[in-house]
Amino acid sequence: MYIATFHIITALIIQLIITGAIIYLFFLLVKALKKYLNSKEVREEKREVQKTLGEALKEHRLRCGMTQEFVSEALGVSRQAVSKWENGTSDPSTSNLLALTRLYGVSAEELLKNIQLKEE
Repeated sequence: MYIATFHIITALIIQLIITGAIIYLFFLLVKALKKYLNSKEVREEKREVQKTLGEALKEHRLRCGMTQEFVSEALGVSRQAVSKWENGTSDPSTSNLLALTRLYGVSAEELLKNIQLKEE
């Protein structure tokens, strides 16, 4: 009889622990969802700040007062290649990207900051 009572009490304690864990997980889920919903403005602002690599390249070229023709001659590529990089049709190779950072006087980190990745 004593052992049966012990097993019943143990089963009830385990049941309480499981129920408490489920309630706690539900509480965490609600808290995370609430935080996500409240961050809508921040997410929208971040999305507006993000730009494509082409937009960043064009922005830096214009800041430096350079034409696409000048950039193409400095890098040894066609003006159409520079145009394609800026309109997002293609991306510059790594060596051209590094050459652009030197030409524009910015670090690669600065150039790639706030760049949104292409969704393929």
